[in-house]
Amino acid sequence: MKTYYIAADIGGTTVKMGLYQEPSGWVEKWEIPTRTENGGAQILPDVADTIAQTCAKHGVSMDDVAGIGVGVPGPVLRDGTVNGCVNLGWGVFNVAETLGGLTHLPVYVANDANIAALGEQWKGAGSAYQSVVLLTLGTGVGGGVILDGKIVTGAVGGAGEVGHMPVVEPVEGVVCNCGKDNCLELAGSATGVLRSAKRYLAASDAPSAMRAIEKLTAKDVCDCCAAGDEMAQQCIKLATDALGRAIASIGCVLNPEAFLFGGGMAAAGELLLAPIRKVYRENVFPPLRETPVLRATLGNEAGITGGVRLIQVSQQA
Repeated sequence: MKTYYIAADIGGTTVKMGLYQEPSGWVEKWEIPTRTENGGAQILPDVADTIAQTCAKHGVSMDDVAGIGVGVPGPVLRDGTVNGCVNLGWGVFNVAETLGGLTHLPVYVANDANIAALGEQWKGAGSAYQSVVLLTLGTGVGGGVILDGKIVTGAVGGAGEVGHMPVVEPVEGVVCNCGKDNCLELAGSATGVLRSAKRYLAASDAPSAMRAIEKLTAKDVCDCCAAGDEMAQQCIKLATDALGRAIASIGCVLNPEAFLFGGGMAAAGELLLAPIRKVYRENVFPPLRETPVLRATLGNEAGITGGVRLIQVSQQA
């Protein structure tokens, strides 16, 4: 029986990697730079090289490796074809076939938010449940849907793109990278919170502790909100109202056992989660009001944890 698994979570700056052995756990976790020049041509060869080096270092034969689970920042079709990853310089090509050819191992590929959700469902905040939805609050709002322990990808790999749900009121001059002006991430992401704060500060002379902060961040807005700053509270309310309405809509369609929130801004904890729960309960179909809304727990390891689980689930299918 093959007991070793390799995971790669490919981001725009680094590739997080892990060598896992069942049942003992992680043998090693490491990172390599993501070389995005020349259309990202060197990314997968670099991944293949570091896999060979790490396995050799630990005396692990490739014959004992069950496969490689890969997360990428873009939509992925069921056959492992990436439907474009702008941050990596990739167009449309089959990552599973390419990396499989370099390593001679089975390769399973999914969107990075989806494998993070799978990791949280397996070993993190969602481990008591089989069906969860993860929202990651960072530069944008990412999402992953796990139903009955499996990733929901959709027809063209776009399931879980919750950041682009049309749930916010348009603001003149504010447009999402996707081209729409009503996306959830325009208000609910760290970028959105910071944008709201700057807009409010410019539109009013009202006092705010945020005015004294030279390089304002979303964390600063959260901290000012916690300290009772009224303008910061308005910014956070805008975000939590949008996020609460979004998961109410998701709940009415999918009825997951739990909602999980991860990403950098989720570190604010109950400052965000408590009002999100309130808005969710006010807007969702009444029988679904008690669905838990929890903070994700795996942090930066969610992707590689999900990569391991992706191999297991794929091979059990």
